Amino acid sequence: MTARGPAAELIRKKRDGALLSDEAISTLVAGIVDGSVSDAQIAAFAMAVYFRGMTRAECASLTRAMTRSGAILDWPGAGGPILDKHSTGGVGDKVSLILAPVVAACGGLVPMISGRGLGHTGGTLDKLSSIPGYDTTADLTRFRAAVNEAGCAIVGQTADLAPADRRLYAIRDVTATVDSIPLITASILSKKLAGGLDALVIDVKVGSGAFATSIETAIDLTENLLAVAEGAGLRTAALLTDMSQVLGHHVGNALEVREALGVLTGRRRDERLHTVATALARELLVLGGLARDGAAAEAAVDKALASGAAAERFARMVSALGGPRDLLECSDRHLARAPIELAVAPDGAGGFVSRVDARALGLLVVDLGGGRRRVEDAIDPSVGLADVRGVGDAVDRDRPIAIVHARSAADAERAAKRLREAVTVSDEPSAGSGPPILRRMAR
Repeated sequence: MTARGPAAELIRKKRDGALLSDEAISTLVAGIVDGSVSDAQIAAFAMAVYFRGMTRAECASLTRAMTRSGAILDWPGAGGPILDKHSTGGVGDKVSLILAPVVAACGGLVPMISGRGLGHTGGTLDKLSSIPGYDTTADLTRFRAAVNEAGCAIVGQTADLAPADRRLYAIRDVTATVDSIPLITASILSKKLAGGLDALVIDVKVGSGAFATSIETAIDLTENLLAVAEGAGLRTAALLTDMSQVLGHHVGNALEVREALGVLTGRRRDERLHTVATALARELLVLGGLARDGAAAEAAVDKALASGAAAERFARMVSALGGPRDLLECSDRHLARAPIELAVAPDGAGGFVSRVDARALGLLVVDLGGGRRRVEDAIDPSVGLADVRGVGDAVDRDRPIAIVHARSAADAERAAKRLREAVTVSDEPSAGSGPPILRRMAR
């Protein structure tokens, strides 16, 4: 494609609100992959879609073309259904680290393609990168071997899977077009369809720490995802879950791995985190035919956790992808710990947490070095917030709002000030936090 060729004509049509044909979209995606469409043209296309939107038919066409832009995995001889989960991202969201080994222990195969964090939301790959030796960039051969060995594997998008999405997403990141529902839909589903899945569950976060800050936006996104997935023949259900406060106790990469290990080994359990992880796993087991109904699925999840089978699957996954074999037994030896830990008490005598600005806490961790504002930013896996209090919890000098894990005392003091600003403390106890599962949606 030249600057005056089909790409320019397609951009003009979308800019002016016209509908794009399947052929035009396929030609554009082919040009994104082979380099004949320039970065400037991709940016212009993304901005045109951002402002003009896409019909469901156009979005489905874009998804199909992006799926076909690279390899599509198959799983010959698989001993169970191929299942996966996607989250739209949140603060403290370590559900994938729990769900993948749980579903594997229940008989599913989970080839999970995950992403890195950008902005205030943490990325699953950044959490796993805090495990020494863990290969988040495994090629397809090692990825397949890990799935076959452990029943699950979580890695980043390889060059072979949906390469059009890799290039388009990188440009969306730097052109303020990430939060476009059609582009989000095509990005998520092209990777999942290329993974050769039998069923998918989607966790759509809603609240201050999520892309969808309102329930209306979340429903629009979910309806689009479900419609396009259905059109592609992929069994899919979605849960809208609360992201108005931290999910779990910890925020920060090594800290969140520690918390996930605590859940898998039964050492510690946060009720909201357990509820969300169990509900998503339950949906997958029913969709994949591994349980006849929700009650049977929930019993299977509880057994996988209580028996240690899920923890054992996680350990096998880590080992298969280059991490330490004794991570479960010796996590403190392998996971980095920040040199400064500062317990942050509320101003005044204390009270009860009545509101949490989850986005502000996510950005606080980014500024400590635990996240990235740009793709090329390095991450310190050791920093973050531990033992974060939730809505309804009592806080005072003996019960801090959270413990800041920082690289320096100055960093910790700055974070403490922002932490107090992000968490509202009231004299009287509130009604407590609402339910973590807001709605189930399926077609």
